[in-house]
Amino acid sequence: MPRDHRPAKSIRVLLAEDQRMMRGALALLLGMEPDITVVAQVAAGDAIVDAALLHRPDVALLDIELPGISGLDAAAQLHDETPDCRVLILTTIGRPGYLHRAMEAGAAGFLVKDGPVEELAAAIRRVLTGETVIDPALAAASLSAGPNPLTARECEVLQASADGVTVADVADRLHLSESTVRNHLSAAIGKTGTRNRMEAVREARQQGWL
Repeated sequence: MPRDHRPAKSIRVLLAEDQRMMRGALALLLGMEPDITVVAQVAAGDAIVDAALLHRPDVALLDIELPGISGLDAAAQLHDETPDCRVLILTTIGRPGYLHRAMEAGAAGFLVKDGPVEELAAAIRRVLTGETVIDPALAAASLSAGPNPLTARECEVLQASADGVTVADVADRLHLSESTVRNHLSAAIGKTGTRNRMEAVREARQQGWL
């Protein structure tokens, strides 16, 4: 079969990746598959839903760390706005917490970028059949790591603290009292086994909880 000959109904893919070279390479390689067509490419998380509504992809292939909003947040939005679109998370760093969050957001799969494009293409086909596709090493690490011990509010307070602002600034951002912010920070520090909030932020990010 010639490479440019495609079936009448090829798989429509949206690709979200902020690194231009990586995005271009993925689009080129996936476009060489006879049954896959990359119908949209975006470089920012907050452009994903609009592109999906416009181009109606069958599968959205999302990086996690994107300008605007993360691929994980975009996955949750896609689940609500375009429920027929299956989401595959593709990231450089496979962190157990990322996997938990991806599944909670309704993603159908989670892969790391160091695999061959043939495996990625196969994963795209598999999620369309209803399968969930997860990198085996990451699945094992996720099981051993356990769930995120932080509450949603503790994560929110840590995230708001990440740039080193004062407790008063965090309280103002989140419309909370300063004492409530301190309580959440204290709980997060205890749960992460760290000494201060900046160490707690680093640990939570390392685990993929933020």
